[in-house]
Amino acid sequence: MSSDYLHFSDWGITGSGLCCPILIAGPCSAESEDQLHQVAMRLRETGITFLRAGAWKPRTRPGAFEGAGEEALKWLERIREEFGFRCMVEVANAKHVGLALAHKMDAVWIGSRTTVTPFAVQEIADALSGVDIPVFVKNPIHLDLELWIGAIERLRAAGIRRIGAVLRGCGGVAPGKYRNAPCWQLAIDLKQRLPSIPCLCDPSHIAGNTEYILELSQQAINLDFQGLMLEVHPNPNQALSDAKQQLTPEQCNAIIKSLKPRSTEGGDHNYQLKLDQLRLEIDQLDVTLITTLARRMKVSREIGNLKRDNHITVLQASRWERVLAQVIAKGKKVGLDEEFVAEIYNRIHLESIRQQQ
Repeated sequence: MSSDYLHFSDWGITGSGLCCPILIAGPCSAESEDQLHQVAMRLRETGITFLRAGAWKPRTRPGAFEGAGEEALKWLERIREEFGFRCMVEVANAKHVGLALAHKMDAVWIGSRTTVTPFAVQEIADALSGVDIPVFVKNPIHLDLELWIGAIERLRAAGIRRIGAVLRGCGGVAPGKYRNAPCWQLAIDLKQRLPSIPCLCDPSHIAGNTEYILELSQQAINLDFQGLMLEVHPNPNQALSDAKQQLTPEQCNAIIKSLKPRSTEGGDHNYQLKLDQLRLEIDQLDVTLITTLARRMKVSREIGNLKRDNHITVLQASRWERVLAQVIAKGKKVGLDEEFVAEIYNRIHLESIRQQQ
């Protein structure tokens, strides 16, 4: 199936000439024509491939700004005519698709909240049938590779060939310092299953804070992502949605210029790429280990309180001997050294006793 997909070089896109082939930038929400004009003015020398803006914004709570709708598409049309940008918007249903096409949008993307709903994706695919524009699909808001692939397959079945995937991170997973967990492995798995699908990264939604966008963007480039989708606002402090994660145009320009393309000099490219992938997997496993240890110590403290209230001694040697024998046996079954497991669990046991006391 993957051989039917097109690379960006087949899309009529010559590339940004900067850190990666595709650069998408623009505000989270199209708030006014003046706002879009300011962004376009200050990004016109950056070399971005698409100017993005949300016309319809699915908000978690009612009463928040939900976009300017069709009026925003009119603003984008005029921006395209004045500056020559290719413009794109998010679509969540057939009506959005119809309006986007009527206003000559150059591309669309499907957001993570829509990707999780096969009925909605099918409706969009049907509305786009026979239309030759790029369609970008963000990963589902939760960790689900099959839903992501399924959305791409629905578009492909409708005859759409210019399809790109966008990693925007996942909720419901320990995010660490970011708004959403990066879930790099999800994109790596997608690239292995559908190797001809170009994959982009949306560091703005992963980060949730402009402080981390540079490091996430560079990680994406290191992992051979073919593009970035960045949120940019002329005055982020006054943004009507996602203010903390939107860069100023000047910050966006600086980040793009500072990114280092993957170099193959001094070593094998595939080796370095695989090494980066494995290290990121270890980073994610370390987060899981630390989170699990923290939960275990929390339970130990609860046990300590229960023992204290019932006048029971903290150390119960026979119980610990059984636990240690069980974990050593389980470790052997999965190829772990007995001494290694014993050393780790004895240290955990000592900390559990300390927590109970």
